[in-house]
Amino acid sequence: MHWRDSARVAHGGGLFQVMPVGVFQPAHESAGAERTGLDLWTCMVREYAEEFLGRGEEYGDGFDYESWPFYRLLTDAREDGRARSLVLGVGVDPLTFATDVLTVTVLEAETFDAVFGEVAASNSEGRVVGSVPFDAETVRRYVRDEPMQAAGAAVLDLAWRHREALL
Repeated sequence: MHWRDSARVAHGGGLFQVMPVGVFQPAHESAGAERTGLDLWTCMVREYAEEFLGRGEEYGDGFDYESWPFYRLLTDAREDGRARSLVLGVGVDPLTFATDVLTVTVLEAETFDAVFGEVAASNSEGRVVGSVPFDAETVRRYVRDEPMQAAGAAVLDLAWRHREALL
C-alpha cells in the first residue's frame, strides 16, 4: 500500500493507493521506446521497480529490458508460473476521468522475497505503507473508510471478490 504525497504527484495526492500504479507510457520519448515500452508488462515491471524499490524513472533511449536483471527475474517468474498477472477490468474515476487498467499480480512468497528483497520505505511519489493483510476486514476498511484512490478501491474490491480464482 502506498500513501501518495500531494507535493510529489499530479494525481491522487493525499490518498492511499495500491502498488504499483503508473501511467501507461513508454520509458522514453523516442520511437524505439514506444515500440518496446508500450507493453503492459514492461510498464508494470518499471512501476514495480520504481515504487517497491525506489528506482528512478529515467531509463534512457534504447533501454534493453531483456538484459535488465530485475525485468528478467519477474518475467522468468511469470513465464514459469511463480507469478501471475491478470487484468481485472478498466476503471474511470468519475471526478477526474482518469482511466486505469486494474491489474493484480500474485507472486509466491519466496519469489516476492527473491525479486524485491527489502522494499523501500518511500519513493519519489510518497510513503510506502508496507504490506497489509489481504483479509475481509482490511479490504473493507481501505475500500470504504480510508481516503483511497478510486482505482485502488476498485482493484482491492475486485481482487477480494475473485480471491479464490486468484489464490
